[in-house]
Amino acid sequence: MRKIIYPGTFDPIHNGHIDIATRAAKLFDELEFVVAVNAEKTPLFSIQKRLSLIQESIKHLNNVKVSEFKGLVVDHADKIDANAIIRGLRHVSDFEFEFQMAMMNFHLNDKITSLFMMPDEKFIHLNSTVVKDVSKNGGDVSAFVPACVEKALFVKYSS
Repeated sequence: MRKIIYPGTFDPIHNGHIDIATRAAKLFDELEFVVAVNAEKTPLFSIQKRLSLIQESIKHLNNVKVSEFKGLVVDHADKIDANAIIRGLRHVSDFEFEFQMAMMNFHLNDKITSLFMMPDEKFIHLNSTVVKDVSKNGGDVSAFVPACVEKALFVKYSS
């Protein structure tokens, strides 16, 4: 079985993430979103909320799962028998960091391949920080996130 993982904090998931996952899921038997628990970040949404938002957002994809992990992504990939890691690249500035991570992951476990994919150009400007900022300031994010995420952002920032 060819299995790929898509690691990230996904705080929140947006249409750029979903675009990459949808296309990568066509290339693999199974794609698994793995939500990172990162002590250095203070996420807007809890791990459970992020997992449920992803699950709701990808329910139309039959071969996609959602889980969480702590620690090294290559260790998690190995633990669940994944062959590869997919990472999104929006701009050239993303490449340097992602390249360094891919090389370190290869050094730690050369059986796990890192793949890079660019989102559709209509999502190239998206990142979770921008989505949160627009929503926080009353902007319309409906073109950038699934309806469940739009609602969750509205509830969060209305409190």
